[in-house]
Amino acid sequence: MADWFTQARFGMFVHFGLYSLAARHEWVMSRERTPLAEYERYAEIFDPDLFDARAIARAARSAGMGYVVLTSKHHEGFGLWDSAASDYTSAAVCGRDLVAEFADAVRAEGLRVGLYHSLIDWHHPDFTVDYLHPRRDDPPGPPRDMARYRAYLHAQVRELLTGYGRVDYLFFDYTYAEDRDGVRGKYPEDWAADELLAMVRELQPGIVVNDRLGVPGDLVTPEQYQPAEPMRGPDGAPIAWEACQTLNGSWGYDRDNTRFKTPDLLVRMLVDTVAKGGNLLLNVGPDGRGALPARDVALLDALAEWMRLHGRSVVGAGPAAPDLAAAVAPGLPPGAVLTQRGDRLYVHLFAWPFEHVHLRGMADRVRYAQLLNDGSELTTIRLAPGQQAWNTRPGGQPPDTLTLRLPTVRPDVLVPVVELFL
Repeated sequence: MADWFTQARFGMFVHFGLYSLAARHEWVMSRERTPLAEYERYAEIFDPDLFDARAIARAARSAGMGYVVLTSKHHEGFGLWDSAASDYTSAAVCGRDLVAEFADAVRAEGLRVGLYHSLIDWHHPDFTVDYLHPRRDDPPGPPRDMARYRAYLHAQVRELLTGYGRVDYLFFDYTYAEDRDGVRGKYPEDWAADELLAMVRELQPGIVVNDRLGVPGDLVTPEQYQPAEPMRGPDGAPIAWEACQTLNGSWGYDRDNTRFKTPDLLVRMLVDTVAKGGNLLLNVGPDGRGALPARDVALLDALAEWMRLHGRSVVGAGPAAPDLAAAVAPGLPPGAVLTQRGDRLYVHLFAWPFEHVHLRGMADRVRYAQLLNDGSELTTIRLAPGQQAWNTRPGGQPPDTLTLRLPTVRPDVLVPVVELFL
């Protein structure tokens, strides 16, 4: 895995396409079984006059994200770049190469460039109808040739990896290698996955590629859930992973979906991910004119403020060393999560305890303790193991326990963090 990826820990996903005009979820074409001619009317009026790649990139950088991933093409088949293989693109219908605008803006902010590319294409006449296709309920139509579609897919991926400079991350989506009710899904051979992956690596040496071609990639991508523990491969060894999460359950702009996660929940999800050795790829969905919705911006702003004060507990950090975690965990209050960055151990307090945090096995391993949000020192004490609890005197703690004294008033931040200098 590329070092930059695991150092970043936090990235932005940007889902934008014709579905943003429909404003009813990015799968609207499949969900509503929309005929092609009816869906194509969105392309006729597509005019992303408020799409500002620079503003998106700045928002990502302010939120402490290290990379941004844009949907070059979603399942609907509409491309956001100038493709020689198709005129069903933003360049053809409104004269804008949004991938070029995006790549330039992201690099200008010092961030890594990622592209999402759907293996599925409900617009292409040779993409065979299956149980996810919008035309799945129609009578059989003219024969379709996946070989022709496969050549088209490879040609478009080649364009994206040769016409836009360095691409750091390619997020393919997705292979569904199972049959349902006698209807065939889509298998790695439908994409010529090994050949496609080899081309990607030849064109962009060092690129990070996910696992959704149906063949092994550089990382796995759990979506819309938080793994209960660090992810491991079939042999039990830890593997690189990235939790893909939305703000409200929809990837594309969904006007009437108001089930938004709270800012503190998003921070807790980020910390939980890093503590388990993963990355968090958090999505925003520009609206039909290409603007980031106000509710997305408000959440990004809240994350930016927390990351401004606490970013070093996440960026460049990872799970606590096993010996430290094993020693400390039994004495931590409920809702405490550890990350580590070099010689700094971070205790994220999801729930604020009264006065004391007991760190077992740490009495001789910590030289300084502070609240990270304001750099204020925390007093450390050692409570003798045999000390009897009585009146205002707390009981003793196991040998080699370091006890922190916390202020009564919880810091006014989404998740308070204690920074320990080891």
